[in-house]
Amino acid sequence: MTATDAQVRIIMREREKGRTQEQAAASANLRSGKTAAKYERLGQLPSALKQPRTYRTRADPFAEEWPVVEEMLVAAPELEAKALFGWLCDQHPDKYQEGQLRTFQRRVSRWRALHCNRVAVLEQVHYAGEVLQTDGIWLTDLGVTIQGEPFKHLLIHSVLPYSNWEWGRVAQSESLPALKLGVQSTLLKLGYVPTFHQTDNSSAATRLLKAEEQEGKDERRGYTAGYLELLDHYGMKPRTTHLRSPHENGDVESVNGGLKRALNQHLLLRGGRDFESIEAYEAFLHQGMDKRNRSRHKRLAEEWVVMRPLPRAALTVYCEEKVSVSRGGLIRVLRNAYSVPTSLIGRQVTVRVHEWSLEVYYGGKLVDTLPRLVGSRKHHVNYRHLIDTLLRKPGGFRNYRYREDLFPSLVFRQAWERLGQWYTPRKADLTYLRILHLAARTLESDVAAALELLLTAEEPWTERDVEQLLELEPPTVPEIARGKVTLDIYDQLLQGVRCEPA
Repeated sequence: MTATDAQVRIIMREREKGRTQEQAAASANLRSGKTAAKYERLGQLPSALKQPRTYRTRADPFAEEWPVVEEMLVAAPELEAKALFGWLCDQHPDKYQEGQLRTFQRRVSRWRALHCNRVAVLEQVHYAGEVLQTDGIWLTDLGVTIQGEPFKHLLIHSVLPYSNWEWGRVAQSESLPALKLGVQSTLLKLGYVPTFHQTDNSSAATRLLKAEEQEGKDERRGYTAGYLELLDHYGMKPRTTHLRSPHENGDVESVNGGLKRALNQHLLLRGGRDFESIEAYEAFLHQGMDKRNRSRHKRLAEEWVVMRPLPRAALTVYCEEKVSVSRGGLIRVLRNAYSVPTSLIGRQVTVRVHEWSLEVYYGGKLVDTLPRLVGSRKHHVNYRHLIDTLLRKPGGFRNYRYREDLFPSLVFRQAWERLGQWYTPRKADLTYLRILHLAARTLESDVAAALELLLTAEEPWTERDVEQLLELEPPTVPEIARGKVTLDIYDQLLQGVRCEPA
């Protein structure tokens, strides 16, 4: 019978007291005195008698094919055990079964532990007030909605590695305006400026160097002009991670995960993930970060001592471009197309690119505000800008390149398709354009509600039926009082005129 080290110690202690082997075994909760006699004779604890096992308790089912598997692992160490096991099953369908997958995974794991070197994490020493690290963290998987609509977004997240103090702003992409917004908001909240600002090699902060710029340099990427303008304004020095080395931004990456888990818990406590607006959601995020920063004030105070005070003047966070309005009433900004009022056709306008919107200026006056599109080769055409042109040229509607943008919602498209079933293509298009014109000069939501009601009818209808449902009041004509005409004033003017002789 086997015994533990503790039981053998009890046996030895009881034997020193003069107890018999049976009595000592009973005190140690062992049924046989032979076990007590065994360890008394050996004079060693059970743990000292154990020898490492050098044999297998069962046959290795992969022994025959393992040399081939090992060659494949040496050639491609990134191969996963599950994929390799699937390949083995395909090669030997009668020999291996799905239930052996876990055994094969353990065998591959042991091989990797003995033959595959990994990159170790090198713990760094951080100095107070030295650097601010910034990274973008996607929060879309938190399931947040704005007025019921899914909200795709990220957080431009900044962290002081020494104290782990953090702050950030919501954005829709890792663009230069987003980076400017996030970093400047962090500095304004902090009130001080560290020596360095560190980020990864995103296109907002860095750019690919030209061939002539790479001469005599080891780097392949340089800094963008807008990013350097931001750092120069606050007196910070740039610092980036090496290419394909995101772990060098490890502190902010680590805090990213903790913040994401904390926000998910706050959302669970809140009992809902829907917010009235982006501003309300961002206020919720800031409240969560404020709570996390409370425990970091002691080390943050050490950083304040060595950091420089924040400059008073804030930097503009938008980028400015000058573009021309095409004959189609469109402008192209950051490889995307936007419509503007047709009165600007042929003019040059100034566009201020913010993270969430574009501001269009002409002659120093704000003309329109447009939602900023993320990506390239996208378009945003507002039917209100082009409806007058479309009514004058209804034949251009059906094959218009951006026709899909002229359906404000699904019900408008359904209405156009229904009209196409009743009327000729030209009449259907003209009727729909008149309905769209009605939406432009009234409320789009009221027109949509009227269309939903008309779509349930089986009889044909036109824009006049939509007008009747809207119950539009005829425009009031102001009454103009008729004035009394008198010619005396002309006589007075003539009396003051002196005619010179010819």
